[in-house]
Amino acid sequence: MARSEKTKELASFIWSVADLLRGDYKQADYGKVILPFTILRRLDCVLEPTKQKVLDFIENEAKAMKLKNLEPVLNRIAGLSFHNTSKYTFQKLKEEPNNIAVNLKNFINGFSANGREIIEYFNFGDHITRLDEANLLFMVVNRFSAMDLHPQTVSPMEMGYVFEELIRKFSELSNETAGEHFTPREVIKLMVNVLFLNDRDMLTRKGIVKTIYDPACGTGGMLSVAEEYIKELNPDAKPVVFGQEINPESYAICKSDMLIKGQDVSNIKFGNSFTVDGLEGEQFDYMLSNPPFGVEWKKVQSHIQKEHEVKGYAGRFGAGLPRISDGSFLFLQHMISKMQEVNGGSRIGIVFNGSPLFSGGAGSGESNIRKWIIENDMLEAIIAMPDQLFYNTGIFTYVWVLTNRKTTVRKGKVQLINAASERFYQKMSRSLGNKRNEIGDGEDGKPDQIGEITQIYGDFRHNDTRKVATNGKAEDVIVSKIFANDDFGYWRITVERPLRLNFQANEERIDRLDDETAFANLAQSKRKGAAGQEEIEAGRQLQAGIRAMLRTLESGKCYTNRDVFDADLKAAIRGSGLKISAPLKNAIMKALSERDETADICMDGKGNPESDTGLRDYENIPLKEDISEYFEREVRPHVPDAWIDESKTVKGYEISFTRYFYKYKPLRSLAEIRADILALEEETEGMIQEVLNG
Repeated sequence: MARSEKTKELASFIWSVADLLRGDYKQADYGKVILPFTILRRLDCVLEPTKQKVLDFIENEAKAMKLKNLEPVLNRIAGLSFHNTSKYTFQKLKEEPNNIAVNLKNFINGFSANGREIIEYFNFGDHITRLDEANLLFMVVNRFSAMDLHPQTVSPMEMGYVFEELIRKFSELSNETAGEHFTPREVIKLMVNVLFLNDRDMLTRKGIVKTIYDPACGTGGMLSVAEEYIKELNPDAKPVVFGQEINPESYAICKSDMLIKGQDVSNIKFGNSFTVDGLEGEQFDYMLSNPPFGVEWKKVQSHIQKEHEVKGYAGRFGAGLPRISDGSFLFLQHMISKMQEVNGGSRIGIVFNGSPLFSGGAGSGESNIRKWIIENDMLEAIIAMPDQLFYNTGIFTYVWVLTNRKTTVRKGKVQLINAASERFYQKMSRSLGNKRNEIGDGEDGKPDQIGEITQIYGDFRHNDTRKVATNGKAEDVIVSKIFANDDFGYWRITVERPLRLNFQANEERIDRLDDETAFANLAQSKRKGAAGQEEIEAGRQLQAGIRAMLRTLESGKCYTNRDVFDADLKAAIRGSGLKISAPLKNAIMKALSERDETADICMDGKGNPESDTGLRDYENIPLKEDISEYFEREVRPHVPDAWIDESKTVKGYEISFTRYFYKYKPLRSLAEIRADILALEEETEGMIQEVLNG
């Protein structure tokens, strides 16, 4: 759905109210007035056709009916899931400028409970008083009353664009992140197209009811586009939307939109989806989300850690916990927990940055989550998107598609689609924050890039190619690859090398004892006063004794066998009469040793080689390869004395778009490079001559 000039102009007109606020409000606070007033005016316009009928009923019939709860009746008369019993509208509020604050509050209180709650999330009462005291309230009401926000004039989709533009402006002024509140509609439309593509036949059944959920729903853009898709496909279908949002303003906007559309607004919950799951135990047919990128979850760490440890896979985060700096995978696990096993299962579409593809090595929380998802055959496809699509960031993004009901042809496989090239986006005529690119939808003369990406997904072809312009030349570029699930897995093996040390009791190495903690601590004491001084003095004497004892060893002799040196050291200690603890003896051995490739291997008590941690290395071996064969082929020829510590072998998973879609570009020939250099030299010489000649 293209963003029309009409919605841009309307958003600019609404934002022009800020001119009235300048001086009395900080720029960062403009949105606290403009957003709730926009919602109020929108609700006022929606109710306008039936408002008088509601008032007439209250005056003439309500008392005779003697009903305890009139709300259902009034909603039916209003023809909506809400109503307003106040005699005031925006037009009538203007007629009493001297009572504008009292009457506006009366108008707000006249809404049914579900309407009043929306305004309450803006703490709007305080702003009414503040505007009134500044003699601004009437002017603001008057300005908004001139706006026609009726759905017949401004469709729900257009109204969504308007709110997005207002929030973007608000966020820029307050240095907030607009992208945390909404997702570009063309991105949502692509996600919805892909999510519903294979279900079109099922969705056209008469009276079909499908549930849609977004755990970070913002202003409700994803829910709205998904609902509209199903309605356009099948007017008799009944999409039921659910969501949760942590930002109060976004939550209020989302609820107002759902209220106008006739959705059950009790399905939209306020709060943090991680700590207070407002829809606990619920399961859904479809789920979409664009959770915040790279946002840390430290504030809710204790709650999530506890659920992970206590509930395991019976909770939401059994597969693992990602690093504290990025909670993206927490959202995905939360959504997976709401997949239904019956009624055809569920499908999920979620937007990530690049980090969830590869961050974290084998055994890490991220890798374990990828492993769980892929080995349970839930990952269906990942679509690499162009950069600069979002309002608050220019990074590349990826749409993950997951399901627990893969079609037969997709079972055990994952499709990767590279839609990041210029073929799949176009430059915007005017940037919006960091958003400089958009994906065409076939409207307003733009190419149908959404349709093409959707088709690539639907065709499900390995090495599918498209013509892509590169350096002015069109060439075939692979845009789709099909992989088996285990193609993304690998074994992370730990390669050990034997420890080889030589030992020598020369002055240089004896001086190293001062750097060993066990030795240095001898001359320290936690006790105070005379007792402490006595301990310190005794420690210093022991230090001196150790140095003297070591000098009795042959300083020029270099031992290449640890056991031989250990025997001589023990003999020297016995001869000195010193009492040396095991930690202190280890410190002496460490200070007097150096790595030596020519020395004998150090063996443990069982006769096995000890490993040298400084030479320890790691290898990632594809799951489809035999570990032993790989080791003998790739490692042993270079380090013949190495071995694998099998107790440390871990399975990991990662997805590398760069590697899978890398296309080798041959280097330029020396002749070409030489020709370019000569041409530059000639050009430079000509410029110098021009300067010299004046």
